[in-house]
Amino acid sequence: MAISTLTLNDGNQVPWIGFGTGTALYQQDAQNTVETAITNGFTHLDGAQMYENEESLGAGIKASGTPRSTLFVTTKLHRLQPHQTAKTALEVSLKKLGLEYVDLYLVHVPGDHAGRLQEVWRSMEECKREGLSKSIGVSNFEVAHFQEILEGAEFTPSVNQIEIHPYVWKSLKPVIALHKEHGILTSSYGGLSPLFRAPGGPLGPVIEKIRTRLESTRGQSVSAGQVLNKWLQQYGILVITTSSKADRMREYLDTANVPELTAEEIELIENAGAQRHHKFFSD
Repeated sequence: MAISTLTLNDGNQVPWIGFGTGTALYQQDAQNTVETAITNGFTHLDGAQMYENEESLGAGIKASGTPRSTLFVTTKLHRLQPHQTAKTALEVSLKKLGLEYVDLYLVHVPGDHAGRLQEVWRSMEECKREGLSKSIGVSNFEVAHFQEILEGAEFTPSVNQIEIHPYVWKSLKPVIALHKEHGILTSSYGGLSPLFRAPGGPLGPVIEKIRTRLESTRGQSVSAGQVLNKWLQQYGILVITTSSKADRMREYLDTANVPELTAEEIELIENAGAQRHHKFFSD
């Protein structure tokens, strides 16, 4: 199966799709689901301190028997305790995960570090210098947050993971333009929210029309989720998704083999998305 990788601004490679351990797995034992995800082809696992399941994410990695070197593991910084730094918080995460390093460490929610983002970013940079995380980045950052940390930064964030789907696409233009300017990879979560959390909106008929065309072109089934994930993939966006079902996991990975959307189809998706602004997750 052709699973492409994306190149980060520090030269490291990241698989274009990752398995997320938030949402349904939040504060839940993730071991079996993570093991299933790895068994079915996911090599990129996206965790966070906030999800309170790093131990079971680590247990799933260990139980899979997959060599660490073939996996890409992400965790994210939560609110700092008094006297804690991004580095000491990561050291706690690594113990929970049972790993010597993560591949990517993100500042999860900028509002948790109001007035201290520069200081937090300096500690993130220390994690990269010392090899505790191969790459560092952010999540839920808007333009103003970047302006706070970019000046004087030794390392530009490699990634910004944000809610992306057609119902917020128009509002994301300024931050995505900043990503391009600084070589920051755009990563998405909640990409399938319009299908699962708000079915029947202006996007519905457009996705169905495109899905039918792709299925006919491909000669085998294409799902509505694959249409939206393909839209993200064609923009070079890193997709974080999740499911507890093995067949759904395989379907998400199979998006790489779905025929490309045409320029007209991409425009149809974005025009339909622009008819409704709907953010499903609060930062």
